[in-house]
Order: sequence, then C-alpha cells, then structure tokens
Amino acid sequence: MSDDETDTEVLLPRKTGALFGHAEAERTLLESYQSGRIPHAWLIGGPPGIGKATLAYRLARFVLAHPDPQAPAVQNVASLAVEPDHPVARRIAAQGQGGLLVLERVINEKTGKLFTEIRVEDARRSVPFFGSTAGEGGWRVAIVDSVDELNAAGANTLLKVLEEPPARALLLLVNNAPGRELPTLRSRCRRLLLRPLEPADVALSVAAATGRKADDAEVQQASAAAEGSVARAISLLDGPAVALRQRVLDLFAQLPDPDPRALHALGDALGGSEPQTLAAFMDMVNGWLSARLEDTRPARQMARTAEVWEKVNRAARDVETYNLERKPLVFAVFGLLAEAARG
Repeated sequence: MSDDETDTEVLLPRKTGALFGHAEAERTLLESYQSGRIPHAWLIGGPPGIGKATLAYRLARFVLAHPDPQAPAVQNVASLAVEPDHPVARRIAAQGQGGLLVLERVINEKTGKLFTEIRVEDARRSVPFFGSTAGEGGWRVAIVDSVDELNAAGANTLLKVLEEPPARALLLLVNNAPGRELPTLRSRCRRLLLRPLEPADVALSVAAATGRKADDAEVQQASAAAEGSVARAISLLDGPAVALRQRVLDLFAQLPDPDPRALHALGDALGGSEPQTLAAFMDMVNGWLSARLEDTRPARQMARTAEVWEKVNRAARDVETYNLERKPLVFAVFGLLAEAARG
C-alpha cells in the first residue's frame, strides 16, 4: 500500500500487524524461513493496494525478531505474526530498527511533495548497509517499496547487491506491475504473486488500517467496489472518490473509443478536486493496466502495456509535481489506454 494521505487516518504498512487474504503467500514465506534456506531476494508482485508492503514488513519484522530459523519460536508457529509490543515491532513502527533499510520515495524539501521516483542516492544506501557488520541476530533486511519507482541507475545499484548478497541478507522488492520489472532484477529473485482480495478481506483490512468497523455500511460499500484493493477502498471512503469511480469505470468500458464528452466531464471533475482524488483516479488506471499485464498475452503486447504504464504514471507525476491542469492528463491517459486496449 502506498502512503498517500486520505481524509481517513490510515495505519501505514510498517505499523500494520494484521494481514488478511494472503495466508498462502504468508505460509510460503514462513516455510521458506523455517527451512533455513530462504532465498535472499523476493519479488512480491500484484496490483496496487492489496497488501504487498504489509506482507513485506510482516516478514521483515518476524525475521528480525526471530533471527534463528531453527529456534522453537520459529519452528512451532503457523504465521509471521509478531506481538505489537515486541521491541523489534516498536522500532520498525518508529523507523528506528537498525537491521532494516527501507527504500521508497521521500519528500522533496524544496516542494514539500514526494519525489517522482526513488532517488539513486537513496538506492545507493543499500551498498554500505549490506556491506556493514550486521547487528543483533546477524540479519540485514531491505524493503523496496516499490521497485517500479526505481530509475535505471537505482535499479543497477540494487542489482549489484542482488548479484553478490552477503550472508543473512534479505531483500523484499514490492512490485505493483508484475511483468514490468527489469529482467535482470527478476532473474535474481524468487517471485511471489499476490492476488486481489475478496471484499470481506478488503473490509477487514480497511478496518485494521483505519480503526473503522468492518461491518460499517460505508466500509462495506467501498470494499465491494474496490476490486480487491485495500488502498482503493480507503480512497473510496472519501466522498468525491466514490462519484469519480463510476465515471472512470464507464470510460474503461468504452475503450478503445471513449466518449470525448465523458472525458471532458471527467477532466472537469478532477480539475477542482483534492490531491487524493487524482491519486484515486491513477490507482484505478494502474489497476486496469495491472490486470492486462497479468493476462496471458504475447510478450510484445505485454511490453506495450508496460510502456503505457510508464508513460501514464510519468504524466501523472508531472501534473502533481508542477501543479499542471488535469483535463489534458485525462485525455492523455485515455489516449494511451486506448492504444493498450487495441493491443
């Protein structure tokens, strides 16, 4: 899940102890760790907002809290759960755990907004981190959230670590667009694909992240409409995003020939809305593209869809960074989606 703010106070992945709907993926990670032969790098992929970062933090928390894979506390458990008052859990929540490195977009002090990508200077922190002497338990864990936001230089820096990992190193790469990651990164990781959640699991996850009740009518409605994404459900709890959703869905249904009048109406609706509404729009667009990337289709078409993903997200980042008009973005995005729909 991204850390984009909404009107609802959201518990971030590093603070979230609960995980819903991904029991099989969690069991895969736990059994791999219990075996004492866990791969040093995992590519945790799936559509945006379904709990990939939450799962990555859950594994990092467990490994750093239980550094001996053969210990009874590891061998005799059925999940990666760690008590929230455990010192490691508290330090990770407070961003003060020395054995954990998190690479993500950070705030640009000049603009007060997030950088459009994970900076290469941040990616380079992985080299001394994995080259230094490990702390308690000997494990060093890095979470990249997300690998899609690394530029080429940052990806190459990370590749050097993946090629020659030290002992007891664990890299967890969150991937919002499976199939779009660099082949050189993919070939050095164990892939773990997460599927969109069922509405009931979305509601439970929303409740855990926001403090609202899972059976709350608004939570239920948002969860049913979220297409398996917790982040999307949370964004839909904000009134303007609910109205926006149907407009976007109608336009998706019209691809590759969306109604220009409907595009104008969507552009007008986005034009005066809050930043989280633009984020909700782009979340839906990325969800549509993720679904196409997951479909079985010729490699050439997948490459074209991945190229469209890059272009629409770059355009959205430019709009956010430079405070540009949103209507031209709507037309540009749906023009690119039309190309992807035509294949």
